[in-house]
Amino acid sequence: MDAGVVARVSRVTRVCARLHLVYTLSRMRPCSVRRFWVHPILRKRLQRGEYHLLVQELRLDDRLFQRYFRMSKEVFDELLGKVGPLITKVDTHLRMSIGPAERLAICLRYLATGDSYATIAFSYRVGRSTVAVIVKEVAGAIWTALVEECMPVPQVEDWRAIAAGFQERWEFPNCVGAIDGKHVVIQAPANAGSLYFNYKSTHSLVLLAVVDAEYLFRVVDVGGFGRSSDSGSLRNSAFGESLRDGSLQLPPDTVIAGSERRGPLPHVFVGDEAFPLLDNLLRPFPGRHLTRERRLFNYRLSRARLVVECAFGILSTQWRMLRRVITTSPEVTELCVKAACVLHNFLRRKTIDMPSRTPIARSTDEVTPTLCDAPRMGSNNATRRSIQQRETFCSYFNEEGAVRWQANVV
Repeated sequence: MDAGVVARVSRVTRVCARLHLVYTLSRMRPCSVRRFWVHPILRKRLQRGEYHLLVQELRLDDRLFQRYFRMSKEVFDELLGKVGPLITKVDTHLRMSIGPAERLAICLRYLATGDSYATIAFSYRVGRSTVAVIVKEVAGAIWTALVEECMPVPQVEDWRAIAAGFQERWEFPNCVGAIDGKHVVIQAPANAGSLYFNYKSTHSLVLLAVVDAEYLFRVVDVGGFGRSSDSGSLRNSAFGESLRDGSLQLPPDTVIAGSERRGPLPHVFVGDEAFPLLDNLLRPFPGRHLTRERRLFNYRLSRARLVVECAFGILSTQWRMLRRVITTSPEVTELCVKAACVLHNFLRRKTIDMPSRTPIARSTDEVTPTLCDAPRMGSNNATRRSIQQRETFCSYFNEEGAVRWQANVV
């Protein structure tokens, strides 16, 4: 082939290659060029950020500080002393870190309002991604710092103290807690299918909680899929497993004072119709056409069970994040809900002036365990025993355990 033809073919090839490159580049999205390492507006955080202006002014007004953070400035400072060492960052040569007090303020503001990360980022003059990191880290630190003090794993003496509280305030003997589930509404996670879709036609995580007579959370389990019922959430939780295998360290069966003829009765949790009837879990009698005695039992049980509903109401009123659709990932949502629960206990213990553990004297009504007739074996033996125990409680509430006003209610 002659040199001229080769040269022409080479030029055509180069032109085609250039045209292909131009076409490819025209279809590509233009690359974003980072103009700032830190935006000029964010550089004024120390002078005009909400923490350095508004929050410092709020410290001069106790009432407004309480409304802003859902706690007094003294409690805020105490909380900072507990959480601060876990959330403190080190300054670098490139920039100064955000202090622990400001990080705690950002997280508490998110829990108290449920505002978007962008809204909080603008007001505090930090990056949106910075707010996301702070909320996740500080919520986890709050749980870590407070859980042992404000929500310890109940031991035998703690269960006895809880039972004494239910007996004193709600006239329900041998009750060691009210149990219920709450759906925390979230934005549907990507590729989650119907896992989080619940019966209310929203997407949610389930907060399963046991509450004592003082509206304190004693056990919480967060993270159940919204599609699960309360019974399913209990079955799949660590608490439910401990309840079934008897490792909760509940006190032994106790004779109720004034009802010795009924023998020792177990310590029980009370729940609504969504929960199963177990040896240590009471639920109402089902159905509409009930005898007066059973309706009285259902009323007395529901009266004691309402403490968990009230606790959920207090929790969502104080931490308004729970009244909105939470747009964070399920993992971050779980951390935030656990932080809100332990903060609820942290604040309420100061209101009722209650220590973390309240051991009381050992009850004299306990019966020394002895050998007894072995129950007949069978697949539904536990169910028959649970039914019999519920009937015993029903008889107690209609006879020696009756209160003078219950006849006017049912």
